[in-house]
Amino acid sequence: MEGVICKKCEGKEHYWKKDKECFECKACGFRTSLRSGTVMENSNLPFRYWFTAIAFLSATKKSISALELQRELGHKRYEPIWLMLHKIRSVLGKRDSLYELSNYIEMDEGFFESVNSEKDDDEPTKRGRGSKKQSKVLVAVESTPIPTEDKNAKYKHKPNAKAGYLKMIVLENLKAESISTGLRGELGRASIVRTDGYKGYSKLKKQVKEHQVYRTLDKEVLEKTFPWVHTAISNAKRLFLGIHHSIKDCYMQNYLNEYTYKFNRRYFGEALFDRMLVAAITNTPYGNRRDNG
Repeated sequence: MEGVICKKCEGKEHYWKKDKECFECKACGFRTSLRSGTVMENSNLPFRYWFTAIAFLSATKKSISALELQRELGHKRYEPIWLMLHKIRSVLGKRDSLYELSNYIEMDEGFFESVNSEKDDDEPTKRGRGSKKQSKVLVAVESTPIPTEDKNAKYKHKPNAKAGYLKMIVLENLKAESISTGLRGELGRASIVRTDGYKGYSKLKKQVKEHQVYRTLDKEVLEKTFPWVHTAISNAKRLFLGIHHSIKDCYMQNYLNEYTYKFNRRYFGEALFDRMLVAAITNTPYGNRRDNG
């Protein structure tokens, strides 16, 4: 732990000013507030609001809308509560960016309904892969095969792989160059990646140890080959449909950040609140590694 470091002179010795509730540098007199360097910096909302928001986000597998949180807090204005939630979701995404996916990985593209923030209302819309009504999301999840002998009768109908960590990345398009750039620093070099035959994955072989391509429309084969990536996509879509409405494409990544953060810590239980709080108050660059939160 480095303690408080002065932003002006990088001094490490400070006084605590009780009357101002801040630290004052002994060398230059620069003051550092308790919010400095955290997600709460430059916010006028009370600490109680931030702790309550994190508590609601961590208490359920789903989420909470800004309007519902506004009612719970009894705040008059919607916009500050909406912005607070998005700041929290943003730092959750930064926390998840500290590690790479490794070993066996399933990958597929997902299309999430969204509102195009730049679209002209008179402009005709296109359907399908290039639709402006959908955000293009690259989805990758660790999927470790389970040996047949390790599956007992109770779990014989479960997927034949165990899900690990998940990443969902919003891309402007799904061309090979965009996918390659979007995955930079996200996959371990020794990974084995499984995808369908979409040509946008053509450059994957340069980024990982092995790229396995499955070209089939057989539903049973696809379910066995990609048991988790399709589940992650469908669950996220149902969650957004039930809680959030008219998500703008420019904010889609923040909503996905919350979903993936909680998916990756689905066994944390009550400790999830503490881990979210740590993510909210620290911006320390720990490097590309697994950690406890």
